[in-house]
Amino acid sequence: MNVRQQGFTLIELIIVVIILGLLAATALPRFIDVTDEAREASVEGVAGGFAAAVGLVRAQWEVEGRPSGNNGANSTVVTYDQTLVGVDGTIGYPTGSINGSTLLTTVNEQECKNVFDLILQSSPTNTISTNDADVVQFRYLVRTDATGANISCVYYLVESMGLPNNQAPSNGTPDGTIYDGFIYNPATGQVSVF
Repeated sequence: MNVRQQGFTLIELIIVVIILGLLAATALPRFIDVTDEAREASVEGVAGGFAAAVGLVRAQWEVEGRPSGNNGANSTVVTYDQTLVGVDGTIGYPTGSINGSTLLTTVNEQECKNVFDLILQSSPTNTISTNDADVVQFRYLVRTDATGANISCVYYLVESMGLPNNQAPSNGTPDGTIYDGFIYNPATGQVSVF
């Protein structure tokens, strides 16, 4: 009796491995970019909601008759979604909490954080901490940028910052040059993604 063995030859197996290698080489870069694209889409979604909320606060300021100083000297508030939000009384864009002056010139990191928390429903966790170990526990890091004519609020996506960083500086600031986030300019109401 002749028993004939059936199976793959070595050449057939090598050809299959080569084909699988070529498929992996062409598909893998597409899957690597998916993580970056998802992070960017997440930031764009939050920035879009933030921009819409800024527009709604400004519209509420218009609806309320462009109040100025209705919460004391240099303090203007509007009621947005049953929440009091501080706005600059001359332009109507959100500048932070209702405590103290709400003028554009008083915007600082804490007030940028307050804007983020007040105008977004269920806002992502955020911090103004200067300690990398603390920052990594939050979704966004809040900073200000005073390089232009006015102070802008900068919201960095912590995940894109590469923290915790064991190298100096470990001061809660972006150490690299490529990160995701968005900027809010309280003087114009403009929100831009970077």
